[in-house]
Amino acid sequence: MSKVSAHYVSRQKFVLRLAKALLTFGAPSHRIESQLGSAGEILEMHVAFVHLPNLLMVTFLDSDTRTSETHFVRAGGRVALTALHKVHLVYRDVLHDKIGATEGCEQLKRILQARPLYDIWTRCLLAFFCASIICVLSFGGSIVDMFVSGLSASVLQYLGLNAAAKSSIYANVYEISVSIVVSFIARLLGTLPGNLFCYSAISSAGVVLILPGFTILISALELTSRNILCGSVRMVYAIIYTLFLGFGLTIGSDFYLLVNPKARHNLAATAMLDAETFHGFILDSNTSLPLSQLGGTFTFMETADSGTSHIIKGCYRNPSWPWYRQPFPWWTMLFLVPIYSMCSSVANLQAIRSVQLPIMVAFSCAAFAANKGANYLISDRGDIVSAFGALIIGLCGNTYSRVVGGTAFTSMVTGVLFLVPSAIGNGGGLIQNYNSSTAQYSSSFELGIRMIQVAIGVTIGLFVSQILVYALGRRKNAAHFAF
Repeated sequence: MSKVSAHYVSRQKFVLRLAKALLTFGAPSHRIESQLGSAGEILEMHVAFVHLPNLLMVTFLDSDTRTSETHFVRAGGRVALTALHKVHLVYRDVLHDKIGATEGCEQLKRILQARPLYDIWTRCLLAFFCASIICVLSFGGSIVDMFVSGLSASVLQYLGLNAAAKSSIYANVYEISVSIVVSFIARLLGTLPGNLFCYSAISSAGVVLILPGFTILISALELTSRNILCGSVRMVYAIIYTLFLGFGLTIGSDFYLLVNPKARHNLAATAMLDAETFHGFILDSNTSLPLSQLGGTFTFMETADSGTSHIIKGCYRNPSWPWYRQPFPWWTMLFLVPIYSMCSSVANLQAIRSVQLPIMVAFSCAAFAANKGANYLISDRGDIVSAFGALIIGLCGNTYSRVVGGTAFTSMVTGVLFLVPSAIGNGGGLIQNYNSSTAQYSSSFELGIRMIQVAIGVTIGLFVSQILVYALGRRKNAAHFAF
């Protein structure tokens, strides 16, 4: 009797520790209940789960004694790809009876207690490379813009991993303070005489690492999976978070213009670079319509839709400028996209010496190529364009999981995260021109709506790819570990 009781307690500990590991390492939240439910079913336990943001309520039911035991598992963290892959392997081995629940519990304990793969300085360096490359890929930055945005992202990463992690007071204002500093520096450089730097590219790429794109995607997936409570909470949080970022960027820009009034003249002169100004009179040549002579100064602006404008993704680029002030040519994507995908995977704590890393890079490049091709054909629909990229990466990831036996979610994360800044860059970046506080908040809401559109497109693409891959064949014994 004691052996049976000890075996039941070990299975109970395994389920609780598995729940903590999935919450800690950023598993797809709309799959957590099904993952744990499958574990409880295969381990022959009567258990029920209620999932709230960063919290799981686990209730073990005993039909013999008609009693129940409820545990609260609370954990919060960010995506850690290597640790999540190890957790999935342990989960699969226990459910397939390759190892026992006690051994699986010990392995999960070692994974939870392990130190991060990379130290803080390495992660700051990875943030530098990610922001630098995304500056030129998605936001039209030049080679001088990419270094400034990379340095801004490094400082952002350092503050997030060090100051915000140690001080709960600073953690509450971390995003706003960082966005204010980045926008202040970008406006300072963007209003220097000579137009060497682009404010839109630097400010957008400098804060792209803290955009809530992944949170909005998870919320859309939860709402699609009928998890209304978690999905709606995350969606509202992400929209308010976006307003905070937009507010911080606006405050930083306006504060510099307040400190240096001359910068407003430089900013106005920059806006007039793509215009033609004429002095003269309008003469009436039609006698049937009397018109008095009008004299003055007339300015004609080129619009972005005219095809002759020199404004590329919010940045003025005169063709006569030297190469280091121009956006990168298209063929540089052939090596910049794989480099960014590798840096993004490693920044999400993926081990360098692993088989999964080149697979992640390959899937991310395929998704970016599909996204770019769809944007060339349908340039004004961010949701449909994102759906094409998500469909491709969903087919790759689910096929890899079904045929090779790999982990679908970890192989797809890099490519899915790549779709959000790409779609935002196609829509004009984070910063839009505004003339009043109302227009400022409207611009922030538009950014949130754009991210929601992207998340909806990605959600549809991912679910369609699962239907295509798993429509035929035997049913999986364990819950599907993917988006």
